[in-house]
Amino acid sequence: MQDIVIIGAGGFGREVKTIIDTLNKDTKIYNFLGYYDDGIEKGKLVNGFPVLGNLEDLNNLKSNLSVVLGIGDPTVKSKIIASLNTNLLNFPTIIHPSVLISSDDVAIGFGCVICAGTIITCNIKIGNFVTLNLMCTVGHDTQIDDFSAFMPSVNISGEVFVSEKVYVGTGAKIINQLTIGKNTIVGAGAVVSRSLPDNCTAVGIPAKPIKFHENE
Repeated sequence: MQDIVIIGAGGFGREVKTIIDTLNKDTKIYNFLGYYDDGIEKGKLVNGFPVLGNLEDLNNLKSNLSVVLGIGDPTVKSKIIASLNTNLLNFPTIIHPSVLISSDDVAIGFGCVICAGTIITCNIKIGNFVTLNLMCTVGHDTQIDDFSAFMPSVNISGEVFVSEKVYVGTGAKIINQLTIGKNTIVGAGAVVSRSLPDNCTAVGIPAKPIKFHENE
């Protein structure tokens, strides 16, 4: 049984805790200790479990620990990982038991969170620290790079390439054979029917860039 904590005690962090609870239902895999969060006072209880400290406290640990990112924002996720400087942490991928994953050439990296109802078909590569929220679909021959995050009910068609640190809002759809540039944000409900460049925010049906931002 692994001791495990969640970075982030906000809404998504608490939802990640429910996935851990579900995984523990029949056989206890994880011993959940609590949360680490820079914005909440150490010792405060969140749904009955303590905030154990901040990221500095996590860096000062003296024993091995499993850690899950309960954070949705790709840029924040990448900054948190860059700030962790201890080799005592490991980052398991947490997958809800209801997720459907093909046995045909699917590779999923470490530190991912894949929520209930998601479907991942065949010949798919998912990088590290990727978030697939509730009821997403990922079509054949798709590649998703590190730190990208997809909010509930995002549909990704086949042969899509999603670059690193992409954020896709709730209910958005990405048509097949497209590329989404790194650090790009796709608004909720958008329909992406053309490839999108790096560092833009795109909204609408069809989705069009409305602004560009610097790479953080």
